Amino acid sequence: MRSSWFNKVSVILGPRPPLSWLLLCLVSLLAIIAVLGSSSSNAFDSVTATPDIYLNYRRLKEQAAVDYLELKSLSLGASRQRELGLCGKERENYVPCYNVSANLLAGLKDGEELDRHCEVQREQNRCLVRPPKEYKTPLRWPAGRDVIWSGNVKITKDQFLSSGSMTKRLMLLEENQIAFHSEDGLIFDGVKDYSRQIAEMIGLGSDSEFLQAGVHNVLDIGCGFGSFGAHLVSLKLMAVCIAAYEATGSQVQLALERGLPAIIGSFISRQLPYPSLSFDMVHCAQCGIVWDKKDGMLLIEVDRVLKPGGYFVLTSPSGKLQGSSVGIKKRNMLTPMEELTQKICWSLLAQQDETFIWQKTVDTDCYASRKQGAIPLCKEGHDIQSYYQPLVSCISGTSSKRWIPIQNRSAGSQLSSAELEVHGVLPEDFFEDLQIWRSALKNYWSLLTPLIFSDHPKRPGDEDPLPPFNMIRNVMDMNSHYGGLNAAFLEEKKSVWVMNVVPIRARNTLPLILDQGFAGVLHDWCEPFPTYPRTYDMLHANGLLSHLSSERCSTMDLFLEMDRMLRPEGWAVLSDKVGAIEMARTLATQIRWEARVIDLQNGSDQRLLVCQKPFIKK
Repeated sequence: MRSSWFNKVSVILGPRPPLSWLLLCLVSLLAIIAVLGSSSSNAFDSVTATPDIYLNYRRLKEQAAVDYLELKSLSLGASRQRELGLCGKERENYVPCYNVSANLLAGLKDGEELDRHCEVQREQNRCLVRPPKEYKTPLRWPAGRDVIWSGNVKITKDQFLSSGSMTKRLMLLEENQIAFHSEDGLIFDGVKDYSRQIAEMIGLGSDSEFLQAGVHNVLDIGCGFGSFGAHLVSLKLMAVCIAAYEATGSQVQLALERGLPAIIGSFISRQLPYPSLSFDMVHCAQCGIVWDKKDGMLLIEVDRVLKPGGYFVLTSPSGKLQGSSVGIKKRNMLTPMEELTQKICWSLLAQQDETFIWQKTVDTDCYASRKQGAIPLCKEGHDIQSYYQPLVSCISGTSSKRWIPIQNRSAGSQLSSAELEVHGVLPEDFFEDLQIWRSALKNYWSLLTPLIFSDHPKRPGDEDPLPPFNMIRNVMDMNSHYGGLNAAFLEEKKSVWVMNVVPIRARNTLPLILDQGFAGVLHDWCEPFPTYPRTYDMLHANGLLSHLSSERCSTMDLFLEMDRMLRPEGWAVLSDKVGAIEMARTLATQIRWEARVIDLQNGSDQRLLVCQKPFIKK
């Protein structure tokens, strides 16, 4: 059954006519075009000059081209257009590249079997990952940040009740919902008190001053279920949760279900998919990592992604430590940490209760003045592409132009001209790109606002459903360039966050994106994305299909991955050249998406493909 949105768009753009009518229209249009003496017989030529008299002609021409493609596709046979089937129940929470049993068979061990390994992924039949039987559309923010449907995540009541960690005690199971109480005892007296304690330990009056102190983005390792990150988001900080893959009770899945930024990642054998000097603060509260393990390479990886002057916050309750007394426990934990942090030029800034805060040096001369046997500096240029490379035992980023103390950076997300030039970006190019996305977002908004965004509580013609349908909490920008779409969302004060993805074979603009305080990650779109199913409300891709056309990967596999990431009734907006959009529309039909091609009416060969994933209940 077609959604109400497409019924309304059909009113604007015209309903899909019967086959016989289409054939008649095509013949008529071809005759008209011949009479008008069209300069080209190509059905997809663009009209560079578009006076008003030709607008209706171009619209008819475009519709004829689209309908012709449909007829052509149908003529190729039903097998080419057959919809893909649904995967079995066992794949409802399927995450590719994290197959522990396959990794063990491949000879991986010592924890590496738990890491991401797409190279040992076995080929499986193509199918659509179905939602669980009890799945419901997430609640609207801000309520959805603190209450989620228990059927939407893979955690059983027994797992919940048997959990003894303080973070999980914040959760309350009530019938078919899980409520998160962020005010009740995260570690000490509550999340707000804990956040204020960290602020005071680094010399601030309160946690509302984090931004003024240069803390814009935080990497929260082993984030529990996101209570600390949720509080930081309320302070206008970008806190990204990163936690290891878990088959059940996943921290990342629960955080994303709450609408909070999160990604699967682990400190085992590989670097995180971030460049050096990426984060202002790295936070680890009960994250379960022994930081001096593997000759300190795990802590060296934290140093790699931490900016100069940035903070490493480590909290570990005394009950987790071993020894006969609290004093001995602390001594046993800190001795290797003290030795290791001195080798990488960190200073212990403050200690209070079980929380310790180190600050990374801002002075590169510190590395030259260290004692003999210190950890060496990496060779220049080794960190050009940090995409799941093996961990290193050298210090990165010291020769980078981006070695700028966080306290010296611009206070807001708007970078100065000097900061843009550090990234090799001309200010005029950056602001021209931003203006394009300001305009594009307004166009998207006018098209979709009545249906999907949170500042419009009702669907036209419908009573407000419970739970609310068609709202947007997060957007994945699959080819984000400078992060212009994210910046446009912020300017419009829309309550969404964006995961900015930079393809690994595109220009690496991720440092620029992260320096604006946005969430982002490097990714190879020939591989699955490290997230759980149904974790994004909207996918956006500008030029990605054309970018991937020369790559080795299958576009159908890309669409299957998009379908896996997108929640039921979620949206996908693709902007690309007309040929790529034609192909994409065919693939969207095969994965059961509603799809409509929209001519931008700007004289270019760019088209917009707007799709909605249906809510399949089986």
